[in-house]
Amino acid sequence: MTTTHTSDGFTPQAPPRTVPGTLDRGVALFGDRPLLGLVEGEPITYAEFRNKVREHAETLTHLGVGHGDRVAIFSENRPEWAMVYFAASSLGAVLVPILPDFHPSSALHILRHSGAKVLMASERCLAKLDNLNQQHLTVIVLDDFRILPPESWAGWAKEVIRSSFKDRERLQSLARQVTGQSAPATPKEDDLASIVYTSGTTGRAKGVMLTHRNVVSDAWMTRELVDLGPQDRMLSILPLAHTMEFTLGLLLPMMHGTQVRYLGGVPSPQLLMDAMAKIHPTFMLSVPLVIEKIFKRRIQPKLTGSAVGRTLYRFDASRKLLHKLAGKKMSQSFGGSLRGYCIGGAPLSVEAETFLREAGFPYAMGYGLTEASPLVAGTGAAGVRRRSSGRALNGVEIRIAVQQDGDQHPGAGRTQNDGGVVGEIQVRGPNVMQGYYQEPELTAEVFTEDGWLRTGDLGTLDKDGYLFIRGRLKNLILGPSGENIYPEEVENVLNEQKYVMESLAFELDGKVTARVFLDYDRLDEEVSWRKMNEFETRQYVADLLETIRTRANAGLASFARINKIIEQTEAFEKTPTHKIKRYLYTGASPPF
Repeated sequence: MTTTHTSDGFTPQAPPRTVPGTLDRGVALFGDRPLLGLVEGEPITYAEFRNKVREHAETLTHLGVGHGDRVAIFSENRPEWAMVYFAASSLGAVLVPILPDFHPSSALHILRHSGAKVLMASERCLAKLDNLNQQHLTVIVLDDFRILPPESWAGWAKEVIRSSFKDRERLQSLARQVTGQSAPATPKEDDLASIVYTSGTTGRAKGVMLTHRNVVSDAWMTRELVDLGPQDRMLSILPLAHTMEFTLGLLLPMMHGTQVRYLGGVPSPQLLMDAMAKIHPTFMLSVPLVIEKIFKRRIQPKLTGSAVGRTLYRFDASRKLLHKLAGKKMSQSFGGSLRGYCIGGAPLSVEAETFLREAGFPYAMGYGLTEASPLVAGTGAAGVRRRSSGRALNGVEIRIAVQQDGDQHPGAGRTQNDGGVVGEIQVRGPNVMQGYYQEPELTAEVFTEDGWLRTGDLGTLDKDGYLFIRGRLKNLILGPSGENIYPEEVENVLNEQKYVMESLAFELDGKVTARVFLDYDRLDEEVSWRKMNEFETRQYVADLLETIRTRANAGLASFARINKIIEQTEAFEKTPTHKIKRYLYTGASPPF
């Protein structure tokens, strides 16, 4: 049994579904408009950007890069990241973006596994790779575009550097003799555009193969959700190596003539505030953790810091008024011009969403995964429904599969408050990946026999096609009488409790257990004010954890109540989209 929602297909006005074709269209429509730049400094125009792309493409051609070669990028966000991506893509090369926060061993594994021929890296990221073996890898330093040739190519590559590319035809011919490359070929829609390595909650890194059709279709289909134009300014705070930022934070604005600015450093709270005051962004992409931290650490303590505030906060009418006043101040701190704050990558907490709704903050929600380039469903700020991720993109199909391979899903088939039936979310559309690189068995497992992508997420569709996420299929806990217990919903209740920053619910000995990471900054202030010694502090924390458990259980069904809470003394380790790596804390082993 399945329930399905789909929308109309790809519109005939769509641009060529290749990454270079998207740039060509952008230049034709918005050539003199600003495209990319750092917060500090002036942005370059669409036309200037294309000129830079052509220069870097010539460099890569002389280095023997051609159709199908893997080119890795390991850098923080900067205009040069986008330049070299488009340059390599214009030659038909396959890009391998590496997240700047990846552990050096993970980055080295990606370089080896992907078979990258060229690594384009910033000095800061390159410094992490102490054990980089350059025998078969040319390195281009993005800070000044120095070329560090591998020893086996030293003869002709050094000649390329010394000549400053004056004798291009001769050097290009020599490069092809060494590498066996054919003439540069522009990519086609179904050619591979990138291999994106994910580091998920299970711990297994997989190379997701995305075609030009995949990423460009996803960006084009998202156009209907956002009212972007040449007058808009996007502030980029997520890494470009993440598919969400590349597709929706680079390709999408390029289709609208919108300019994008990069922070030029680690996105600290102060740097972010300064950037928003300078740029006055109209649109931003974010993961939930950013807004959740702002609410939990800056806004909520001010609203409930006094006895009067706590009393007012308990009543709907006065709480809504407090949220509205706080929302106005927050909007000003975001630059005062924000029209869309698009959230994706992980579930948004109930309390944070309640604040955003009641504050009138222009947030929008989306659901996706790297394997779908990434957006599957979403909504603009005007169409948000509480706890929903929106509707399927125009051209994407979503179905809720209650049965899989003839076996009933644990927890599937139960009707929820939104009227839908719980099952695995499955997706089909032009944005769905080819498969996992060098993983044919894993690729076969993730697709159904009739070609739908199994997301591994449980959810429902309401009568209007709005998608509601219930949690991960692998995380589901069955209660004592077969009831569905969604750890994510238990965590939402826990995270609403005072002093709780993050939590993780899981099954232990047949019962619900939770790890809780507390707000230790607030606790330290409390301990200092009360002048407690070490013994008193330990007892205070133990009593606090029990109070948290008791109050959380009051908001949970009897079968989902928490049996035990464990103090998590350090912040949970997370994936690039800030989801907790559950296998590290639940005793489960990652499936290697």
